[in-house]
Amino acid sequence: MNYNQLFNLIKKKKSFLCVGLDSDIEKIPAFLMNSGDPVFEFNKKIIDATIDFSVAYKPNLAFYESRGVDGLKSLQKTIDYLNSFGDEIFTIADAKRGDIGNTSRQYAKAFFEVFDFDALTVAPYMGKDSVTPFLEFENKWVILLALTSNQGAADFQYFENKDSVKLFREVLRKSQEWSTKENMMYVVGATKAEALTEIRKIVPDHFLLVPGVGAQGGSLEEVARFGMNDKCGLLVNSSRGIIFASNGDDFAEKAGEKALELQKQMKKLLAESKII
Repeated sequence: MNYNQLFNLIKKKKSFLCVGLDSDIEKIPAFLMNSGDPVFEFNKKIIDATIDFSVAYKPNLAFYESRGVDGLKSLQKTIDYLNSFGDEIFTIADAKRGDIGNTSRQYAKAFFEVFDFDALTVAPYMGKDSVTPFLEFENKWVILLALTSNQGAADFQYFENKDSVKLFREVLRKSQEWSTKENMMYVVGATKAEALTEIRKIVPDHFLLVPGVGAQGGSLEEVARFGMNDKCGLLVNSSRGIIFASNGDDFAEKAGEKALELQKQMKKLLAESKII
């Protein structure tokens, strides 16, 4: 999916919601444990309940890799099901990969060719040669970690060089030499919403993947106020607040209600910005 297709999908669904499939097998409803693949059955019902309100889905690889081969089978079935919807959704592998060039190339093949995700989160700490292998795939996206919402973000991301430039700002600046808005996004945590004004001065046109709305306390209104551009430029992720809205028989229904609630807010914000 290219830049314009993603923007058109946002306008079509009047939403910039990304649903995070952080599908912890210890938290899914107990009755699903009787199925052959509980995690996939959980994901499928969540997807069916939320797809009218969401433009993107983001499986977090930790919740699949931690289960070994069975977890990877669940992931494969999940991405196959997501891909059956074609251009109706954008898929993100939240894997945070990043290594020397040869290794990055193999990671890229795994997520873009084998699993066929649209996008992959990548850690840029090792520099250009660890990122560029991911940029060689047509209509595939790299989502670089820029400013995260975890407490430890302050350990390194705000570190200033001799010119008083913070590390996250240098990541934003330097990475623009590697590619363009057409296949590169940035992760910016919703709990850092006030930093979005500063970030938009450096990357005014790129899409931003913004986790942390919902259970982590980020404000959707603040994210939109500081981060939205004339192409929306945002994918706002909610994981636990949607997929674990209930742990009973009505879990999918409640997930759909939470997704609809966010979509309605997003529709209003898009209209106020004259995007739709």
